[in-house]
Amino acid sequence: MLFLEKYKTLCIVIISAILYFIFAYFLERTAFNTFCFLWCALFAGFYMLLQQKNTTFLALAVIAILFRLIFLFSTPNLSQDFYRFIWDGRMLFNGYNPYLYLPENLVQQALQPIAQAEVLYKGMGVLNGSHYTNYPPLNQLCFFIAALFASKSVFGATIVLRMLVILADIGILYYGKKVLAHLKIPVKNIFWYFLNPFIIIEMTGNLHFEPVMLFFLVLAFYKLQQQKWVWAAILVGCSIAVKLIPLLFLPLFFQWFVKNDNNSIASRNRKIGKLICFYAVIVGTTLLLFLPFYTASLIDNYSRSVGLWFGKFEFNASFYYIFREIGYAFRGYNEIAIISKITASLTIAYLLYRSLFKKAIKGIPLYTSLLFGISFYYFTATTVHPWYIATPLILGVFSTYKFPVVWSFLIFLSYESYTNTIWKENLWFVWVEYLLLFSFLVYEIRSKSKLQKI
Repeated sequence: MLFLEKYKTLCIVIISAILYFIFAYFLERTAFNTFCFLWCALFAGFYMLLQQKNTTFLALAVIAILFRLIFLFSTPNLSQDFYRFIWDGRMLFNGYNPYLYLPENLVQQALQPIAQAEVLYKGMGVLNGSHYTNYPPLNQLCFFIAALFASKSVFGATIVLRMLVILADIGILYYGKKVLAHLKIPVKNIFWYFLNPFIIIEMTGNLHFEPVMLFFLVLAFYKLQQQKWVWAAILVGCSIAVKLIPLLFLPLFFQWFVKNDNNSIASRNRKIGKLICFYAVIVGTTLLLFLPFYTASLIDNYSRSVGLWFGKFEFNASFYYIFREIGYAFRGYNEIAIISKITASLTIAYLLYRSLFKKAIKGIPLYTSLLFGISFYYFTATTVHPWYIATPLILGVFSTYKFPVVWSFLIFLSYESYTNTIWKENLWFVWVEYLLLFSFLVYEIRSKSKLQKI
């Protein structure tokens, strides 16, 4: 017992490393019971590591990086998206515009524009291969880098992609620490993101590129803190050019620039002018990055693919499923086309409310508004894939809310749908996930309200 107490951190790290190794190289996505055990055990180890007061920041950083490196030579076992990443990268590498071609058409016509075309098409699946790519230009650059170093090897390409994700996470660690220091929040809070098993498994393991998007976003926050708003705007544009989700945050920057105080009209006008310039730089950066891919078909193809997430796809939703059942009761069929438009409008209204009618938003209140803005969107969305939770998780680090950490744990319940040979979602697991999440969220909000009164 004395040995275990003395070397408790080392024991946790070794056991966690073994569990990560099993997860990376031996887990089958249909083995849900094994998945649950590994997930819960890894989260238990994660929590215990964060409770070790004597473990230094550097030690935790090294441990988290080593956990990521365990996945370096593995094949993603919970997602097929990486096959499409490699496909797009090789299309670009061979001189083709990835936004203009359907993998399905090329394979059916027996065309081989890239190496291992049939292998990649089979890997990505018919659903993915029948739609135009929806990955923005800086994401495509990451895929291109993988093709540059491994144009004929899927294994080699996954290693390159994984290294890019790991480097992005290290960037988040570095600049996230600086943001926390500026906010006077304990810098070790960054490990609620960086050491989180959900991030290690979903991002490094399954090759989702949220960390690249979040790296640019966190760096933009840091530049805003330094009052370097032009650089911040460029970086927000780069973040949007990886994933479109930061577009939702634009209204919330209003009170960062235009504080609700008693300044003169002239001063307020100057601030509004700066805000307009901030938005202009963001839009200009994003359009500039899309420009090399521009053709007459780009907008139609891209908007059609993005539109699928609002009018066709359904997965792990919360309030949307309730709205859908109401639609079935009154109309007798799925009203997703109408409901998705209503929920999108509600999200915009909520973001505008937080932007225009809340007190001046800077520091922790800004990140709290960003957190609740993105959470409101996901709470009403038709599709909430596990990797989406990375964004509220990092924003939660910069606020005082922990419900995103709880969500990062509970999201494992959504993987139950993978246990079926024919994909089918078990809504009981979805209800349990959101019941526990919303219960904790209500508890956390009420607790903070009582503290404010005290």
